[in-house]
Amino acid sequence: MAITNNTKIRRLRRVRGKISQNKTVPRLSVFRSNCHIWAQIIDDKHGKTLASASTKTEKAKGTKSEQAHAVGVAIAKIAKEKKVTFIRFDRGLYRYHGRVKSLAEGARSGGLKF
Repeated sequence: MAITNNTKIRRLRRVRGKISQNKTVPRLSVFRSNCHIWAQIIDDKHGKTLASASTKTEKAKGTKSEQAHAVGVAIAKIAKEKKVTFIRFDRGLYRYHGRVKSLAEGARSGGLKF
């Protein structure tokens, strides 16, 4: 991939570069669209998705931030069932505020440790 001056791509490379240093700990990857938010816990060592949750599967009510918080709690619950407690938070190219921050706080309140 060619080097570009796009701010989002530079942010993505910076974030992924920092969290890819420790591949033994699974990562919590976040993707958000205008309507929904998805979260996956990925084991990079084996290349498998351990758990996933989204606003489509949780059917939470309220604002988008409240829905994101519910997704964070749900992903934490699924991860605890699979005996995953420590994760790396991969916010991707999104800034840590709004729905992404709300999802992270929900995951923390559900018992995950970053």
